[in-house]
Amino acid sequence: MAGTPGTARRLLVIEDDRELGRMLVDLFTEEGYTVELALEGQRGLHLGLSRSYDVLIIDRGLPAIDGIDLIRRLRRQAVTTPVLVLTAFGSVADRVTGLDAGAEDYLVKPFEIDELLARVRALHRRNLDQATLLPLGAGWLDSESHVVRLPSGEQVELSGQECRLLSALAARPRQVHTRTSLRQRVFDGAKKESIVDTYVYYLRNKLGSGVVYTVRGVGYRLGEL
Repeated sequence: MAGTPGTARRLLVIEDDRELGRMLVDLFTEEGYTVELALEGQRGLHLGLSRSYDVLIIDRGLPAIDGIDLIRRLRRQAVTTPVLVLTAFGSVADRVTGLDAGAEDYLVKPFEIDELLARVRALHRRNLDQATLLPLGAGWLDSESHVVRLPSGEQVELSGQECRLLSALAARPRQVHTRTSLRQRVFDGAKKESIVDTYVYYLRNKLGSGVVYTVRGVGYRLGEL
């Protein structure tokens, strides 16, 4: 079970150092995340199993259930949300242990804030790339069934090409995509660059003019339903 898309990026921080934990909550809240904090492993395990997140930040040295055991328990319960381990242990053996337990990334304390933010962004992008459910503001795209579920609850069916184009935009919602890059990634390098504009028109016709935003002279990015 990975994080279910919603209107905000959801982050769970499991850190027993109260001061560091609150700092991380404030930091990521300012970055636009919805953040929850667990101060020990048992609470973190409960939240990780019962709620959906886009990324988990887990301290290795937790009381009761340590970070490595916590990751193993989550993975055994099919929680596939990307995990970044924070630790004071920086040896190669320690990093290998964390990665083998199921973590995707490992950051040694003390760390640089910019590096932490970049690593979490990378994990979030990876999660979106692998997801079949992608957020579209208050609605979402089911790329497996080619269906957009609108905030009203209405469902709109897309063609395969429409779905691939919208998926590419939704997986990188803040990025501006050039027509050339979309043509190569979505339409297998089709010779006519106008094919991108054609399918943007189709998406707007089905989902409203705001679903794809035009950045003049550059290309397109995800808009709003």
